[in-house]
Amino acid sequence: MINIDELAIMANRKEDENLRFRSYLKGHADPDILDRHFKELHEKYFKIYNCKDCRNCCKKLNTSMTEEELDTICNKLNLDKEELISNELDINTSGKYSFKCNRCKFLDDDNNCLVNSCLPESCRDYPYTNKSERLFSLYGVIDNASICPVVYEILEELKKIYHFKR
Repeated sequence: MINIDELAIMANRKEDENLRFRSYLKGHADPDILDRHFKELHEKYFKIYNCKDCRNCCKKLNTSMTEEELDTICNKLNLDKEELISNELDINTSGKYSFKCNRCKFLDDDNNCLVNSCLPESCRDYPYTNKSERLFSLYGVIDNASICPVVYEILEELKKIYHFKR
């Protein structure tokens, strides 16, 4: 298992290699088979890794939520929605709310998610490695390798499956 503190350093060292691997996949991978590999590896590594031990995504990515998701969260945590919006949130052009800073305000000091039972879709779906059409979103996958140890592991294993020469 990867030491989470070293993940960003390792992923940054492999960035050029990962970009070459992306180009390699574009020319050598069948999109449906690649999606199958991603889904299988996603399941494999999420059985090994416990997100609570890491929560890098909560610390480094900006949580995004719809109005409905925000309502549910405010009800669950007994928060004043208007006060939360005014103090902590911005709204983007697609009408979704996100925190003004990257660290999620729903993550406590013990690395617990306070809204685990009503996670916004952006949190539930991250890191998207079990979604289809991964061949067409490989830049995002590579970016996520420096945040999520599961993504890092998936990329490394895919390199072996596709006999990528480093």
